[in-house]
Amino acid sequence: MSPNPAFRLSPRIWRLLFWLCLIAVLVLALMPPTQPMPTTGWDKANHVLAFLVLGGLGRRAYGRQRTVVLLALVGYGVLIELLQGMTTYRDADPADVLADSIGLLAALALDGFLAWAGWLRTGASGS
Repeated sequence: MSPNPAFRLSPRIWRLLFWLCLIAVLVLALMPPTQPMPTTGWDKANHVLAFLVLGGLGRRAYGRQRTVVLLALVGYGVLIELLQGMTTYRDADPADVLADSIGLLAALALDGFLAWAGWLRTGASGS
């Protein structure tokens, strides 16, 4: 089966999407809770979903550096919690970092399924 055309963006576009998403997650994580925000209805699910998307985008943006990207994203989750702990309106929660890590594992599992199903190109940089 040939790769899905939806996955045929250039690494440059994947990198742009990755960095935009990274910034959006930080902004949402640090906004006062009085602002209306998109939500799944459960904080931990929000973390899983955000880091599933970040993990998938990071894999496509920096395909050959997958391990570095995933470890950096775990560090990013820790950084977000530290920054939230410095605000007066958010709390740092170690369970959020666990939820972030579960999202990253889900991204790996999704990539494995897409590769197995033949919907994901492998071997090329950024794919």
